This record gives sequence, C-alpha cells and structure tokens, in this order.
Amino acid sequence: MEQLAIRDATPDDAEAVAAIYGHHVLHGTASYDVEPPPAEYHREKIEQVTGAGWPFLIAERDGQVVGYAYATQFRDREGYRFTAEDSIYVHPNWMGQGIGGALLDSLIERSVEFGFRTLIAVIGGAEAGSVGVHASRGFREVGRLHAAGFKHGRWLDNVYMQLEMRSTADY
Repeated sequence: MEQLAIRDATPDDAEAVAAIYGHHVLHGTASYDVEPPPAEYHREKIEQVTGAGWPFLIAERDGQVVGYAYATQFRDREGYRFTAEDSIYVHPNWMGQGIGGALLDSLIERSVEFGFRTLIAVIGGAEAGSVGVHASRGFREVGRLHAAGFKHGRWLDNVYMQLEMRSTADY
C-alpha cells in the first residue's frame, strides 16, 4: 500500500470529489445538503477556491482519491479576509485511518502560508469524529447552534470550533 499523498486539487478531481461528497450528503450529517450536487458544481468550486489562491487539497492512496479538504474565507466581507472556514471529507472506505487529520494538518499549513490568521470549523451534526480531529489539532469549541439543521428525521446541532494560527500582532 502506498503512503498517503496530499496534493493540490485540479478540476479533473471533480468526479471523485462529487462521489465522496455525495456519500456524505446521502448518509451523513456533516453537510445539510439533501441531494448531492453534480460533478460540475464541484469543478466550479475547485476553480473558485484555487482561483482565489485558497487551498483545495486532495488526499490520494494507491492512485485513488480518498479525501479532500479546502479553506475559504469565512464570510464574504472584506473584514473577514484573515479568517477561513475549513471543509474536510473522507471517502467512506477510508474513514478512521488518519486521512482527515493529515488533510487538516496540510490545510492548516497552507492556510497560514496564504495569510489566514484564524481557521473556523463549522461541524454539522456535531459529528464526534470531526470534533475530535479538530480538537487534537488545537481547535477549541467557541459556540454551538442547537437544533440548527434538520436531516434524516432529526434535529442537528452545529458546533463552531476555532484555531488561532497566528497572533494578531503579525498583521
């Protein structure tokens, strides 16, 4: 088995990204989408994120895309330009094998390189695995929206976690 490789995404990754995301849409609570968007949506997302200079990363093992992660500006207003929100999704056959953590480590590094100061995780469904991997990297819970979403017949919380990667004195 090859070692995990993490690289920059290209639009050609859209099909694999769509398949991974689609699984989480249909079977999980990380996303509050209820219908998986088509590959073209993901192609445009990759182009939008990388076009802004933000990191969009692909994890590969044995030539297969096994996960992806990206960071985008937290809100679409100039005052938020130093704060990013992360998104991380792992192929269901590869969950629990450290891929999400490896992607998050690379995403933190690339986010600092870009100039982001703070990274925010908005964790749908308060998923324990995602909360755990973020906490293990120094994120702390800074808020919770109770019953903010409804999916799979139940109400779901959103957990907000934050990592301050650089001091405000750096700006």
